[in-house]
Amino acid sequence: MKKLEGKVAVITGGSSGIGLATAQRFVDEGAYVFITGRRQGELDAAVRQIGKNNVTGIQGDVSKLADLDRLYATVREQKGRIDILFANAGIIELAPIGSITESHFDKILNVNVKGLLFTVQKALMLFQDGGSIILSASINASKGFETSSVYSATKAAVRSFARTWTVDLKQRKIRVNAISPGPIDTPIFSTAVQTEEQIEQTKTSLVASVPMGRMGSPDEIAKAATFLASDDSSFITGIELFVDGGMAQV
Repeated sequence: MKKLEGKVAVITGGSSGIGLATAQRFVDEGAYVFITGRRQGELDAAVRQIGKNNVTGIQGDVSKLADLDRLYATVREQKGRIDILFANAGIIELAPIGSITESHFDKILNVNVKGLLFTVQKALMLFQDGGSIILSASINASKGFETSSVYSATKAAVRSFARTWTVDLKQRKIRVNAISPGPIDTPIFSTAVQTEEQIEQTKTSLVASVPMGRMGSPDEIAKAATFLASDDSSFITGIELFVDGGMAQV
C-alpha cells in the first residue's frame, strides 16, 4: 500500500518549488491533494504537471482570511475532511537593519506568520484526529544571515508554533512538525535577488557553507514532508527536521 493511500492533504504555496514537488509526491503516494497559489496561471500549470485526477488547484493568498475560508469551503464540499496539512506558503524579501520599512515588515509577517497561523487554525474544523500538520520553517531561524532579519524572525516564529501547537493539539493526537530547509534550488531565488548574476553569486556563496557541497532539490524536501505526513513518523511530533546538507549543524 502507498504511504498516504486515501488521505486528504492541503498544501499551501503548491504551485511551484517545494510545494509543487511535495504535491507530486503526496499524489504519487496515494493522497488526494488540494494546492493553493496566488497566481492562477502558475496554479493551472502545476495541476497539469502533476497530471492526475486526484489534485485540485484553488487560487488564493494565505494572508487574506477570506481566501482561506474559500479554500476550506471547497475542501469541505469535495472531501469533507483533512488528514494532512503542509503550511508551506511563504515569501522572502531582504533588507538590512537600518533600511527596513513598515511595508517590508508587514508584508513578510502577514504571509509567513499571520497567514500560516490562520492556515492551520481554520483547517482544524475539518482536521481528522490523528492527522499530521507540517510547517515550513527555515535554517534562517537558527543562523544569522545578512539582510534577512525580518524573514528570519518569521521562521523562528514558525518553529515556536510547532512546539506550542503540539501541546495545544495533543488531545486530538494531531502531530505538528516543522521542516527547516537549507539552500534549495527553487524559483524563490529570482524573487529574493534581482539579476541572473546575483542569483549565481548567491548560490555559490551558499554552497560554500554547505558540508555536502551542493544545494538541495525541492524533491528532497518533499521526501521529508512525506515522511512527516505518513505513519512512518507516528511517534514524532514537535520537532524541527533540518534538511540542509548540514549547513546549520556544523
